[in-house]
Amino acid sequence: MYFQTKATLAVKLSLILFVCSVAAFGQGSKVKPKPVTAIEIQQLRDALAAQQQQMEAQRQQMDDLKAQLRQLLDASQRASDSARQVQASADQAQSAATQAEQSATEAKILATQAGTSAGETKSSLALVSTKTQDEDKRISALQDILGRFRFNGDIRLRGESLFQDVPGFADRNRARVRVRFGFEGKLNEDFTGGIYLATGSLGDPTTTNETFTNNFDRKTIGLDRGYITYNPIMHKWISLTAGKFAYQWQRTSVTGDPDLNPEGFNEKFSFDLKSKLVKNVTIQGIQLLFNESNVSVPSAAISGQDSYAFGAQVSAKLKFGPWTTTPSFLTLKWNRPDALLQSSAFAVQATTTGAGGTTPAGPFPVPGEGPGCQKVRNGSSFPPCPFAPNGMTNATFVDAAGKAHFYSGFNYADFILNNQISTGAERWPINLIAEYLQNLDATAPPLDSSGKLLSDLGPQNKEYGFDFSVGQQKKRNDLQIGYAWLRQEQDAVLASFAESDQRTPTNLIQNRVYALWRLRSNTTASVTWWHGRVLNSALENNAALAQKTVTKAGQQEPYLNRFQFDLIYSF
Repeated sequence: MYFQTKATLAVKLSLILFVCSVAAFGQGSKVKPKPVTAIEIQQLRDALAAQQQQMEAQRQQMDDLKAQLRQLLDASQRASDSARQVQASADQAQSAATQAEQSATEAKILATQAGTSAGETKSSLALVSTKTQDEDKRISALQDILGRFRFNGDIRLRGESLFQDVPGFADRNRARVRVRFGFEGKLNEDFTGGIYLATGSLGDPTTTNETFTNNFDRKTIGLDRGYITYNPIMHKWISLTAGKFAYQWQRTSVTGDPDLNPEGFNEKFSFDLKSKLVKNVTIQGIQLLFNESNVSVPSAAISGQDSYAFGAQVSAKLKFGPWTTTPSFLTLKWNRPDALLQSSAFAVQATTTGAGGTTPAGPFPVPGEGPGCQKVRNGSSFPPCPFAPNGMTNATFVDAAGKAHFYSGFNYADFILNNQISTGAERWPINLIAEYLQNLDATAPPLDSSGKLLSDLGPQNKEYGFDFSVGQQKKRNDLQIGYAWLRQEQDAVLASFAESDQRTPTNLIQNRVYALWRLRSNTTASVTWWHGRVLNSALENNAALAQKTVTKAGQQEPYLNRFQFDLIYSF
């Protein structure tokens, strides 16, 4: 409509202009045209303005109609979308209603099943409750049993070096480890027991060390202790122990290596006193079994005899102000010790067989891992042979049948005085152990290296020494520094069981300097210097001649230096 009105106006203007032109043309030629007045021009202008206003109104109407149309279209689209949403919601509602109906049906079924299971559940709960109570009782009983026992042990790492000023003597360096683990505790009110395992060669009871060698092989672990002790709660003064146990009596390493655990029986009767001077008196009986003879000839009805040691110790604890001393006296007699010189291949853990006797050829390797046979003058170098893990240094002789025997018997009389003196500084007490030992069954005179009598010497049956130290090993950062010295003659004690770290089991002079530092409550670092030599290289079976550290009998041996650096973790 807007465009049509505009076109009409244009046509009218064209007609007016055309008429005016024709009139002018006619007047110019024949008739003079009538002039256009101002009124007519104004009328024409007014008509044109009115026409424009009408056209503007019509245009505004068109815009309004378009806006209304757009609103209608938008409303229609929203109505369509709403209709679709309503339809979708209706579909979902229908689906939900269907699912709800199905769920209701299933719920009814489950309710029925739950009702059926309720009775079973009650029965099961009652059974579970009963079982739980039983399990609680068992756990409580197990905790009670475990609570009676105490687990403990230690791991020791050691670096060791040996030096001796002897031509051709090569320095020796090695690393070693010791592991011990076990438990002990009450079996009931009157009995306690313990089981312990330890590393070490099965053929060497004097050490639990294992050397880092043999191509990373697994290290041997064996039963180190296993015992039961009867200590009645109504009679604490009685303590009876049987099995393989730690030393129960006061001693030093002179009579037995610290790693050795004897086997047999011990009876201890200990009385605490209220005296100001005498605090305790203890009496002990000792029975040690070290060889059960299984040699028998049934047809002849004869058998071998067992080897054992019987003894006793009396000790007391005395207190004089800051000085506490524990004197003790031990007597221990070894019966039939010759079995130690005729031990089996298993007992010495021999690594080879030898040639001679009934063996037609050899030597042959055998799977032993122990010290093997030890050599004595004229003795056998293959089983049966002497057992002495660190060398047989006692005097021996060989009879007409080729069997070795000890030259002396062994009956120890051992006096020890153990002293502690308080200095006023809690961490720095003074400790002193003095010892004198005599073998009452030693034979005199001794034998020289060729087996002849040395008539100018008396029986080689005495040991005396001391161990002095300052400090203690109880708390973190505790220090202890000490020095020990001993002089031990050839037949003072049995060489088979003596201290394994000293220069030689017997017939020696030994110095020892040591220091210990408790790094933590369960960790200790220590260093030990062993400085010793053979006492008399003129005697039979002495280590200096056997190891060729002297060139002739009677010559003084250079000192052997042995350094040990230990780190010990205990638990």
